[in-house]
Amino acid sequence: MGYIDYSREPKSDIAFIDMKSFYASVECVDRGLNPLHTSLCVMSRADNAAGLILASSPMFKKVFGKKNVGRSYDLPFDIKTRQFNYHNAKKLGIAITPSYKAFIEHWAKRTLIVPPRMDRYIEKNLDIQHVFQAYAAPNDILPYSIDEGFIDLTASLNYFIPDKSLSRKTKLDNLSAIIQRDIWRETGIISTIGMSNANPLLAKLALDNEAKKTATMRANWSYEDVESKVWAIANLTDFWGIGRRLEKRLHQLGITTIKELANTNPDKLQQAFGKIGVQLWFHANGVDESNVHEPYKPKSKGLGNSQILPRDYYKQREIEIVLAEMAEQVANRLRKKRQKATVVAIHIGYSKVERRKAIHAQMKIEPANLTKTMVTHVLSLFRQKYRSGAVRQIGVSYSGFVDASYGLLSLFDDVEQIEKEDKLQTAIDTIRDRFGFLAIQKGTVLTDGSRNKERSKLIGGHSAGGLEGLK
Repeated sequence: MGYIDYSREPKSDIAFIDMKSFYASVECVDRGLNPLHTSLCVMSRADNAAGLILASSPMFKKVFGKKNVGRSYDLPFDIKTRQFNYHNAKKLGIAITPSYKAFIEHWAKRTLIVPPRMDRYIEKNLDIQHVFQAYAAPNDILPYSIDEGFIDLTASLNYFIPDKSLSRKTKLDNLSAIIQRDIWRETGIISTIGMSNANPLLAKLALDNEAKKTATMRANWSYEDVESKVWAIANLTDFWGIGRRLEKRLHQLGITTIKELANTNPDKLQQAFGKIGVQLWFHANGVDESNVHEPYKPKSKGLGNSQILPRDYYKQREIEIVLAEMAEQVANRLRKKRQKATVVAIHIGYSKVERRKAIHAQMKIEPANLTKTMVTHVLSLFRQKYRSGAVRQIGVSYSGFVDASYGLLSLFDDVEQIEKEDKLQTAIDTIRDRFGFLAIQKGTVLTDGSRNKERSKLIGGHSAGGLEGLK
């Protein structure tokens, strides 16, 4: 704390607004149900016993002890019969008694399991954006995700709350309460708000670590709260930007709390982590140089796509069909960005029945972005690493970008063939841009293993991974 003069740090009136259990709440509201009192989860392929839980209502989480993302086979009941499942319940580590079994079956029969409707969630998001725009200019609003967003209320605070006897902190809370009320009136969605009269970071920390636990679902952190609130955050991973891997590296340096991080010599952190180490030190001390109008945008390190398959894929041929489709999708995105990749990577996640580690592999290639070339590299890498086993998750990514104009030719290359393939790919891309990705497909799209047709029907890819490249 002694290193920083907070009087010289920038100050803005920021509200960070999060829609509580957004997808599940939208489904409840559309059915005339209270989102807080209804047990509901949004599941990919709701008729599939091995579906992915994409979102769930607060009551669902409370009753079944589940977070948003999980698998249906992790629930303590069978989603088809709604009967208690002893094997699944045992995995939750809860004492299984007759009363617990009766409790689970009671709620299982009253739980709604619904498929995702991304088009509807986008509609609701637009309604919420209209509420934001009633209190701030468009350039004062920064969407963080489909259900979260920052609003800089510095310019409008005195306009909407003109009472000069109130502090800016009180005004910010009052205006945030009005926005919170309007979101509920317009959409039926309950929101949580973290606020700060300092910067976006403190607003985000206030939301994650206090607002969700208060009766008003609002909390306001300032520079004066750094020692008492920021440093009191229980776990390193509860702090924005710190995941399990980074936590482990901090532990190796003897840093186990945010307070210890804040009081570590920043030179030591820079030596261990580079620029990120210094940023961590500033953040732990409540200092954030970013703002809503010029948000920090990390440099793109790669393009990728992943999906969880609707069933276990045992046949190598079927797995390769999906890999080829994904390699093509990402290659399509690569060409739209006018880039070529020099690194290809794959991720193969096995079914739970296999009990083996996932495959993570990558290889360097000559700069490329043509579908045929990228598919060849992806399948070659897969065949080097895969031997057998049921697969449930697949990912493909490209990195090490260079400009699309860059190319290497050797004396052994067939220049005419290369030009022919370039022209063919350009023609295919043009047709797809005009008539849709499915306008031109290989015959494998008609096989049971293919996922292109199914995934092209989705919006946002929340049932089966990202869909960029299919549009």
